[in-house]
Amino acid sequence: MELALNGARIVVLGSNSFGGSSLISRLLSDGADVIGINRSPEGSMMFLQHRWPMSPGKYSFLQADLNKNLPKIAEIIHRFQPSVLFDFAGQGMVAESWEHPDQWYTTNIVAKVRLHQALLECQSMRRYIRVSTPEVYGTQSSAACESWNFNPSTPYAVSHAAIDMSLRAYHQRYGFPVVFTRFANFYGPGQQLYRLIPKAIICGLTNRRLPLHGGGTAVRAFIYGSDVADGLVKAMNFGRAGEVYHFSPHKFWTILQVVEAVSEHLAIDLDALISMADDRPSKDHAYLMDSQRARSELGWDSRVDLSTGIESTANWVRRNLAEISSLPLHYIHKV
Repeated sequence: MELALNGARIVVLGSNSFGGSSLISRLLSDGADVIGINRSPEGSMMFLQHRWPMSPGKYSFLQADLNKNLPKIAEIIHRFQPSVLFDFAGQGMVAESWEHPDQWYTTNIVAKVRLHQALLECQSMRRYIRVSTPEVYGTQSSAACESWNFNPSTPYAVSHAAIDMSLRAYHQRYGFPVVFTRFANFYGPGQQLYRLIPKAIICGLTNRRLPLHGGGTAVRAFIYGSDVADGLVKAMNFGRAGEVYHFSPHKFWTILQVVEAVSEHLAIDLDALISMADDRPSKDHAYLMDSQRARSELGWDSRVDLSTGIESTANWVRRNLAEISSLPLHYIHKV
């Protein structure tokens, strides 16, 4: 299925998230008609990439919670008749999921199953793009391919694995048009301040210390916002329903190496930037994904390297430093 984005009707759940905003910005630039749905209000323009440029597309926003406002969300979707729905919605954060696991299961599993049941009546929907995570596989010693068994180790990862399995059952039973996508760690201008790369930059520019949990030995890959958006558009156009696609750069980094790259860009001493902290509970050591399938079947590739991405993220922080300096750098849990 290849969809002409100019005039296409698309719904994005979790529209205020960094990934959601990155995607909407791309969709609007291509002329799509987009409804964004998020449980929180839009907040500062600093985080809303899709509100920055003038673009030919149309955008409207609905503040609604899947747990509390599902009938309203379903009504809006059915009335709008989208051809595609992108799903970023859900309770995020790994370590915090141990504190209230029931909230992660309620939002990421139960509310989603109710949504999917309601969407069975949406005859216009040709693709449901599920944005999942490599954490469903647990820690890895080699790059995971799409057929790997799930081995989640946190309530957050369990909730993602469970809804992925439910969606697979819906695809097998009803032909639900889901395409599964799993991404390396997002980053870029407009990202939430408690995430690693913006937080490291902010600490470096404001003479604060960045806690380095477990000494920063965990291994991750990092993918820039525009590469995320490009991967999702390609999954929409060329991905096969019921199939899984991984999106990751070839290079993997330890958290310490990423922070070193930030300190080098800012020309500050690493020892002045970091402080050692205990590791988070049950943190997986490495998330490694093989993305060859997305490259060969979808024609996707990561274009922004980490050095370039850090530079553009640092420029965004500098432009907004006055406002950023008044905001917390830690995650605030919302029930």
